[in-house]
Amino acid sequence: MVLAAVAVALPATDGTSMLHSERSSPGDLEVGGELTHPPEGSTRFIRYEDLLALPQKTYTVNDDADLPPNTEISGVPLESLERLLGKTPHDPLIVAICYDHYRTNYPADYLAEHHPLLVLRINGKLRDEWPKSPSGDALGPYLISHSVFKPAFKILSHWDEPQIPYGVTRLEFRQESEVFSVIRPYGFFSAKSQVAQGYLIARQDCFRCHNMGTEGGTMAGRSWEDLANSAWDDGPTFRNIIHNPKSADPDAKMPAHPQYDFGTLDALTSYFKTFATARRNR
Repeated sequence: MVLAAVAVALPATDGTSMLHSERSSPGDLEVGGELTHPPEGSTRFIRYEDLLALPQKTYTVNDDADLPPNTEISGVPLESLERLLGKTPHDPLIVAICYDHYRTNYPADYLAEHHPLLVLRINGKLRDEWPKSPSGDALGPYLISHSVFKPAFKILSHWDEPQIPYGVTRLEFRQESEVFSVIRPYGFFSAKSQVAQGYLIARQDCFRCHNMGTEGGTMAGRSWEDLANSAWDDGPTFRNIIHNPKSADPDAKMPAHPQYDFGTLDALTSYFKTFATARRNR
């Protein structure tokens, strides 16, 4: 249920005054990528107090797995930050990076459909008084949530998933074509092929914890090439690990995907095989 969502225009500013070349405290939000004014590739810092001074939206959320039911959140829409700070007029993408090396990607279609919020207050409280996550981790310095999440698409048995990271320390303003280009499948495949379907699932799900070079998350400690070679060497085991990771390793931290049917698991396996070293070298 939405408590309040008052749309207020951002102040007449280009955002330059918020960007600092040096960190003032551990809780400053890092920003980078293609920013409006600093040299490309520069890192700048925004103070928590400056973010609090921007127009806010407030919601009551009931479907965020990291927050108790009926939690009030207030913050700045990512769309507003993209307009204020981003330099890319076409195919903009915001990448949220967390203290545990988890990464979440927000392409333009996700922003337009779900309107994610950079949370600055929880139940009216500043972050020093925030609760812990269900696993006992710190939710701050920043987290991202929604008012209500309704899936916008379904691919095989994969539904559009809410991108709700906590522990966000950095936002990068990038181009979707640049970030996702590194994980586009090798070769040419029709849009309805298993490989193309597996790609769309992997870029929303797997790319958060597994990296291809400098892109993607490194939380899992296994690269895209590692996954690809595993899919190539032993497809059945690869499928089983996605479906139920603890069946292969009782200490696995990767979430299970019991909802994935064989067709979905096969699509992911077929997709990752296109990156396998053995396939490319034969």
